[in-house]
Amino acid sequence: MATMFSSRLARAALLAATLATIPACAGKTEGADVAYVARDVESLYAEAQRRLDRGNTLVAAALFDEVERQHPYSPWARRAQLMSAFSYYIARDYNKAIQNAQRFLSIHPGNKDAPYAYYLIALSYYEQISDVNRDQKITEQAQTALREVNRRFPQTEYAADARLKLDLVADHLAGKEMEIGRHYQRMGLWLAADMRFRNVIEKFDTTSHTPEALYRLTESSLALGIPAEAVKYAAVLGANYPGTKWYEKAYKLVNKHAEGVTAS
Repeated sequence: MATMFSSRLARAALLAATLATIPACAGKTEGADVAYVARDVESLYAEAQRRLDRGNTLVAAALFDEVERQHPYSPWARRAQLMSAFSYYIARDYNKAIQNAQRFLSIHPGNKDAPYAYYLIALSYYEQISDVNRDQKITEQAQTALREVNRRFPQTEYAADARLKLDLVADHLAGKEMEIGRHYQRMGLWLAADMRFRNVIEKFDTTSHTPEALYRLTESSLALGIPAEAVKYAAVLGANYPGTKWYEKAYKLVNKHAEGVTAS
């Protein structure tokens, strides 16, 4: 049974992002409250699993919680903790998914299913990432959690997926820096803008935003009266992104405003 449980979780982990797109309304319409009825642990766990398989995710989560409450010292209770977290994740109740997975880790830190618990926490943060026009605290929490999965379990399939998601998270955070930097430029706050664009090329240099960041630094340097810096950034653009529109724009800008200046 333990082997089957681990296998189920391993498969579920890599399918979780897809499963999260399944409507969770079935669980919501039935309600998450489960009246207390004393039952043997196997039938209670089986009923929770049946509800989960049918898509009644919140009811399933409540029943898994009930397994632990009624039978706290049984092996089933440990399994139910993690399955409850998974059920909440599928139901898009990410806060409860995180809480239950963290509780599992606090009680069973060395359990063989700990990698999955860490991964589930990371996924729960990742699914809450908002657009770049909003506060990025959740994005940073997702990045931290994904890095933790990769650091602790680098050879697992969870870590492989975490590394892919980390690239997307980095691109998202870079996009936020770019959005703020462009806003500062529009306000004429060139030094503040310059700092944001520097963050992109120093912290997120492998993202899709790097070419534009270099162009914006060219603009900011000229506005700040540092043409040599502008030439330098334009040269980096030409060396690394010669075919982009950002290099073409930077080239024209430098030729117009910094002709004859050499990079320091």
